[in-house]
Amino acid sequence: MRSTKLGARVLALTAAVAMACGMAAPAFAATAHTTARRGDVVSVTPIEHLTAAQTTAYAREAGFAVAAGRDGVDAYRIVYRTVTPQGRPTTASGVLALPRGAKGALPTLEYTHGTMPYRGDAPSVSDGPDRAVPLMFAGRGFAGVAPDYLGLGVGPGEHPYMDVASETTASVDLLRAARTVAARHGEHLDGRLFATGFSQGGAAAMGVGRAVQRGEAPGFRLAGLAPVSGPYDVGGQELPAALDGRLAPPTAAFYLAYVLTAWNRLHPLYHSPSEAFRAPYDRTLAPLFDGNHTDEQIGVALAPSPQAMLTPKFLALLKHPTGALASMVNTADRVCTDWAPHVPIHLYAATRDTDVAFGNAISCDASLRAHGVNAPLVNVGPVDHPHSAFRAYPQILGWFGTLAAQH
Repeated sequence: MRSTKLGARVLALTAAVAMACGMAAPAFAATAHTTARRGDVVSVTPIEHLTAAQTTAYAREAGFAVAAGRDGVDAYRIVYRTVTPQGRPTTASGVLALPRGAKGALPTLEYTHGTMPYRGDAPSVSDGPDRAVPLMFAGRGFAGVAPDYLGLGVGPGEHPYMDVASETTASVDLLRAARTVAARHGEHLDGRLFATGFSQGGAAAMGVGRAVQRGEAPGFRLAGLAPVSGPYDVGGQELPAALDGRLAPPTAAFYLAYVLTAWNRLHPLYHSPSEAFRAPYDRTLAPLFDGNHTDEQIGVALAPSPQAMLTPKFLALLKHPTGALASMVNTADRVCTDWAPHVPIHLYAATRDTDVAFGNAISCDASLRAHGVNAPLVNVGPVDHPHSAFRAYPQILGWFGTLAAQH
């Protein structure tokens, strides 16, 4: 579920990103004269001004073999008002990328990114592949939108990892904010939403699509879905694969440590870390998932496998979830089971993915077909997790472009 990176380029930016992330996010405030609402814009910061050729070079350097359109792209970091998982007011950040010199109203592309524990890797503050996706779609005439989610980018607090509900509210509220900012720059969004996401964001994109189809984003209507390598079946596929070796053991340990720590904050799974984690991980892991530690810092502190990290009792619970854990798993897994998309949808996945088991896409495809939805499963080949995105997004760029041209 981990987001792809630019490697050395991202590492070179660490100091600058850390400075940006050190700035306090604006607090939610309402006065007697103004009632702040979800999606209200707090601040806008220019982050990219690219020609068409520069947009193409940017996307290719990030790993996507694509060509941009005729015009350049201007991108902005938006800080906007949204809500916490408990419904309390907060702020979040995200990207809006607009095509320069666009003629007519714009369809919107929303991209939801993959797993990242470090707030400085989020699209609005790091110029990696997760920013490249909205930029390359803007180069083809879309308004490209990418939420950082709660607790990442310049948003306050800790990230509620793998919480589809808050991923959805943060994404929907960014759409509202993007519409406002686009209008300030003389652009109008035509209301069509094409949703896509990678890894963690694959499931998030399904959650966004479900919310928009149910009318939870007034002014937007779902037009297409293209999730990539998402964990759509945590209970039936992802957890078993993490424990039986189908996922790379160190990677499985990373994801389990992150999701258990995050879920325990939302809906307590254990009273003491020692119930879930063996020593010394019961003391060392939770503080690392605060948004301020990088993948590298977390990686050196992790166990080599789930079995070395977790207690026998908790390993047994993961194999047969009950109680709060079962509730969290079941909620996560509903992204493919409790609704039927009324728009074209393709699922993209890779057979040699050792981060998110290929079986997740098979399960989602089967669930959607059981609801009468034709959801072609596009096998992008025997490649790993990051390369599933690199192979999928040039295809999605062309497919969504074709869909947008038809309406």
